[in-house]
Amino acid sequence: MDEKTENLRDLFVDATGSETVTEHQAESPGSLTDRDDDAVAARVAELVSAMRDRYGFDAGLDDAGYCRVVRGFFGDEDDAAIAADLADGTGSIDPGTVRDARLDLHLVDDDDRDSPFEYAALKRMVAADRDRDRDRDEMANEFDVDPDTVEEYAAVARADLASTRANDRFRDEFRDLLTDAEIEGSHASDAREDGLREATEDIETDVSL
Repeated sequence: MDEKTENLRDLFVDATGSETVTEHQAESPGSLTDRDDDAVAARVAELVSAMRDRYGFDAGLDDAGYCRVVRGFFGDEDDAAIAADLADGTGSIDPGTVRDARLDLHLVDDDDRDSPFEYAALKRMVAADRDRDRDRDEMANEFDVDPDTVEEYAAVARADLASTRANDRFRDEFRDLLTDAEIEGSHASDAREDGLREATEDIETDVSL
């Protein structure tokens, strides 16, 4: 291996975190059909239990119910469908309970953030008051809405903030477990390739000189 090749290899390792080119070529994220369903279910249950211990849950579901909410969310089921399945004809679980469980699990979607006022402003307010309960009437006056409405979106903001403080760890791992991560993983791959390309261009410039 000549000096240029060694330099290129070192740059590849720095850019990709891998010492071999074939490692990423031989292995792909795979599809859901390649995964061990029992292992996935066990890991989801572990994450749910860890989140309950860390944050405490408010929705009143047991861990199995929370696992069902996770699977439903990533299966593109709405809260009503998940609630109907969890209730199993008893009518004791409503979509609001499922929504509360999703927020406990940091599973916020764009519809949750679709507030009748500036959601980002509410989120900043909630973040600034994280150590105390700001009077919801005061917050409602700030946004010219009723207190119930501001509390609905404040709960979403708290879930978003909790997820951010955890570096979205739980949401991301749920997604990786329960969806085909090939597309999502390609973004990380593209970033590695861009880093390698830039590094390679730099060394080629040095060599040409």
